Order: sequence, then structure tokens, then C-alpha cells
Amino acid sequence: MSTFTLDNVPPQNGKIAIVTGANSGLGYETALALAKKGATVILASRNLSKAQDAMHQILLEMPNAALEIILLDLNSLQSIENFAKEFSSKYDRLDLLIENAGIMMPPLSKTKDGFESQLGVNYLAHFHLTNLLFPIIKETAEARIVTLSSLAHQSGKIDFDNLNAEKSYSKWKFYAQSKLACLMFAYELQRRIDSAGIDAISLSAHPGFSDTNLGTFLPSIGRALFSPLTSIIGQGSKQGALPTLRAALDPEAKGGEYYGPSGFRELKGDPVKVKSSSRSHDLGVAAKLWSDSEELTGKTFEL
Repeated sequence: MSTFTLDNVPPQNGKIAIVTGANSGLGYETALALAKKGATVILASRNLSKAQDAMHQILLEMPNAALEIILLDLNSLQSIENFAKEFSSKYDRLDLLIENAGIMMPPLSKTKDGFESQLGVNYLAHFHLTNLLFPIIKETAEARIVTLSSLAHQSGKIDFDNLNAEKSYSKWKFYAQSKLACLMFAYELQRRIDSAGIDAISLSAHPGFSDTNLGTFLPSIGRALFSPLTSIIGQGSKQGALPTLRAALDPEAKGGEYYGPSGFRELKGDPVKVKSSSRSHDLGVAAKLWSDSEELTGKTFEL
């Protein structure tokens, strides 16, 4: 499928998908597209009211859409565990795990478990969620895990001596670190899936410069410029969701691939396979990040 369009994607009837952060922006567009293709979509959100609004909007377009809300607060390992327990009690398969939710450049804050918030929400929460759901994933033929990264990963570095801002904090540095961690996790997960001979694939995607709610924590002047800049050099959230959707739905996609926009500096354009930074392919750092993540979340990841 050299040119990806949703119209060319086979129906997804009978498949079960989870989309984190499905109530707005990229997550909403991803959930809407999956529902249109016939998948049952779990809207994973910490805000019930916003999730209900999103469900209502999807049902206006797709009255027969199969949707369910399960609350998920990525600031809390306990909430993630509750989510996984509830999902596992209702479903015996998971075809698509779309790890979309994230935050960008907040003031220094910590999750309920003491993690720096960007590393905690963007990366560690999704690492833990994947771990808890993996027993179902590996029993589902041709399951896919899609982890959202960002162009910001290119300037990221995993600082093991200051992983949770124990010594210092920079909003951008820690955002970039979290998104590099997401990408390295996607690659490392695929390597481990291959070693274990599991019928699943792990992929990653980034939306380019897209109009989302990630600008919430930007200074007021940054927020004022964010949408106008997006309209000039970037793209809307519907287009920004396409790299994620290609990773999730393209029949020709292979494990370990990374998708992003095709245009100048990957800011916007059609979804294509893209390259990532040399740091994202560091096997030693990836292995240490994995083991440290197991220690921080308190659970060994058994494939």
C-alpha cells in the first residue's frame, strides 16, 4: 500500500481496539476512524464527562459504532492496573493497543507514584499498560501495539542520572526524553516479540506538527501562536492521526516500523515510513531503560 488511505483499509469488524486519550485531538480522530472501519473501540480516558462527549460525537457520525468508556488515569499505576483488570474481565482479545495520550511541557510535577509527569504519563504509564495487557495481546492473532512518539525525540536523551528530575528540570528536555523513551520502547518491544516468537507487532508513529491540545502548558503567547502556526506549517488533527492509523491498519506494515508525515521535515503530509535518531537505536540504552522501567513500575515484563 504505497499510498495509504482509510478507504483502502480492510474492514475491522470483530477487532477490539484501545485508544488512550481518545476524548480529544489525535486520540479522538484515531478512535473515530477505527469505529468507522468497524472495530469495537475502548475510549480510555481519565475524564468521564469528556469521554462521554467524545462518544456522543462519534455516534453522531456513526450511530452503530461499537464504543465503550473505561476510565484510565495515566498519572496513577493503580488506575492503570484497575483499567487492565476491568478490560480483561470483559474481553478475551486485544487487536490494537494505541498508546496515544500524552502531555507536553508542563511545570515540574510528579505523578501519584513520584515519576516526573512527562516521563510518567507519556512513557512509563504506557509501558505498564502494555505489560499488564500483554497476556491478552499475545493470545490475539496479528495484534498490534502502536506507541506515539514525536519529532521532539530527535533532541532527546535518556538521562539515567536524572530520569525523574531528581537533580534538575527542563520542560523541553524532559518532553524530548519521554518521547525518545516511547520510541525506544516500541523498538525494544519488537525485538523481544521476535525473540519470543509471538504473533504480534510493535510500531511507532508521530503526527508531525499537528493541531492538538498538547499546547495546554505553553506560555500564553505560545498558545496564541500554536494554532496559527499549525495552519501554516502543520496540519489538523485528522491528518495528524494518519501515521498512527497507518501503523495500526496498513496490511503491509511490519514490526519495528516508524511512521510520520511525508512533507518537509516531517511537519505535515501523507503518512509514510520515516527514520529516527541514532540514539533511538542504541541497544544498550534500550535494555537499561526496559529494566529500569520494570523496577519503577514494580512489575517484570514477561513475554
